[in-house]
Amino acid sequence: METPICDFVKNYIEKDMLRLHMPGHKGQMLLGMEAYDITEIEGADSLYEADGIIRKSEENAGCLFGAATFYSTEGSSHCIRAMLCLAVQYAAQNGKSCRILAGRNAHKVFLSAAALLGFEIEWLYSEKEDSYLSCRPEAESLKNLFAKEKELPTAVYLTSPDYLGTMADLQELAIVCHSYGVLLLVDNAHGAYLKFLPNSLHPMDLGADMCCDSAHKTLPALTGAAYLHISEHAPHLFVRQAKTALALFGSTSPSYLVLQSLDMVNRYLADGYQERLCSFISKVQEVKAALMAYGYELAGDEPLKLTLRTKSYGYEGKQLAAYLREKNIECEFADPDFIVFMVTPETGTEGLLYLKEVLCRVPRREALRINPPRLPRPEPVLSVRKAMLSEAEELPVEKCVGRILSSASVACPPAVPIAVCGERISKQAACCFSYYGIASCMVVKENSMRYLQETKKTEEYYGENV
Repeated sequence: METPICDFVKNYIEKDMLRLHMPGHKGQMLLGMEAYDITEIEGADSLYEADGIIRKSEENAGCLFGAATFYSTEGSSHCIRAMLCLAVQYAAQNGKSCRILAGRNAHKVFLSAAALLGFEIEWLYSEKEDSYLSCRPEAESLKNLFAKEKELPTAVYLTSPDYLGTMADLQELAIVCHSYGVLLLVDNAHGAYLKFLPNSLHPMDLGADMCCDSAHKTLPALTGAAYLHISEHAPHLFVRQAKTALALFGSTSPSYLVLQSLDMVNRYLADGYQERLCSFISKVQEVKAALMAYGYELAGDEPLKLTLRTKSYGYEGKQLAAYLREKNIECEFADPDFIVFMVTPETGTEGLLYLKEVLCRVPRREALRINPPRLPRPEPVLSVRKAMLSEAEELPVEKCVGRILSSASVACPPAVPIAVCGERISKQAACCFSYYGIASCMVVKENSMRYLQETKKTEEYYGENV
């Protein structure tokens, strides 16, 4: 597999050029990688107008993933905004406003995109999940919903795998979406490696029209490395406008360190990765089986994520995380109910076995019987856009009941809101905030709320185009 970006930078370093261009370090070593950190000099191509080495590298990635693939150096967040922008353009091309049905466990970047792009959101809920981090709609339920719709949505937007490792049945959902002419968009940030299973579970192979992958989450890429994938069956508009949509939200100074990382990952994937991945997953399955035999309860069905329901073992997730930290193990995420470990072949067999050994040395205690509070279905009052752009104030959670949420309140990780901007905070929502350790919320100021209500009355009287 060729690595055109890496080769160019290596050759540039060997020329020992006098760097009278950005960045300001001029290739002089402070951290050690500065010589590789360049800008859009002659021959280096340009990410959003790529027609040289970057385009060639993206084409290499596309061959590996079986899609039209575009790079991001700003993570899946960047790709999600671009993906939603393309959906809005597609709706406009067909003379419609954009309405998107979204799984309730959408990352907060979905909300910021809604604020920027102005599309309408209708939330999909799952009756079977007990965490705000999961939402797995059933294909039959989606079909029944579509059958009742007077006007179909532009797209369905799902997060799969989710933060706990739960995977939606994308193949069945894609069949339903396409039978009604609805797009399927997938936040696959945690699942780039799914393409390389013996039977691919990647969204591009299961029928999605577009998806994002975070290369840095499960592949050995630098933080910020991500892909936007577009299916060959998707509307032609998407490939044609992909770079424009990415440029709308991306920095004009993309990191060439991250681009080189993406470039080198192509070689990594082409050079026996599938065999290494399958071998490692078999070891992960052995560890999961051993932990279950020892009394741990597992959640999720994603191969490279190990998620424990800790209360049945006698601990809150955060308690177990603190114990493991003392043993030099840092988890990905922990809350009162779960602890999440993200492993990859780079974890190695030794690291995997050490995790198992430490977990099996944790003394089992009587199960904790405190269940998480029931998740709310808050009343929408304002659009996400109006709420997020309104003047806001921060208040303790107990004083927020009845107020309108202004911004997402759950910090990253995992950045999945319990309540959404523009929704009224109920007692149930406040109870959930407290349970998950959220002490305060940003809410729309009262004077701003009065102004918005008066504006709404004016719009209703004169029409929205006043």
